Amino acid sequence: MTALAPTPDIDVMKQVNRQFVTGVTVVTAMDGETPRGLAVNAFSSISLDPPTVMVCVQHTSSTHDCLFQAEHLAINILSTDQLDVVGRFASKSADKFADLDWESGPYGSPLIARSRARMEVRIRERLRATTHTIFICRVVHATVTDRPPMVYSAGKFFDGGALTSLG
Repeated sequence: MTALAPTPDIDVMKQVNRQFVTGVTVVTAMDGETPRGLAVNAFSSISLDPPTVMVCVQHTSSTHDCLFQAEHLAINILSTDQLDVVGRFASKSADKFADLDWESGPYGSPLIARSRARMEVRIRERLRATTHTIFICRVVHATVTDRPPMVYSAGKFFDGGALTSLG
């Protein structure tokens, strides 16, 4: 029988994860009449047919329970001119929507103005994975603009529209 390898050190895992370039999203939902949201970089497309995506949210997030109870949520893919938005939604602020330009999507989820792309999704599955919930969602509404996307790597934000092609 092979002995199990030790778990990698958490600081090493943080360094490894910082090497991965991700888009920057804000996930939003309505909590009754109150909009809620948080910055999330654990977002991915799963399928185009049918259009299916996933987001992962830590159980300790103040927005987690709202999302867990919601039927729909929105995923706002941020543009390069939204550093103010990502800072707001990465914070512990009580009212992240104060003075923010947003509108309700067709299913009621908050769609943030100036975003690169926005989608509203119907939550299909909620999978508990240790410290996080993985939300598997079917896209029910989507829009895209020509604004350059914001990307994140190694603790910094970058202009995703200014990347150099390797091919």
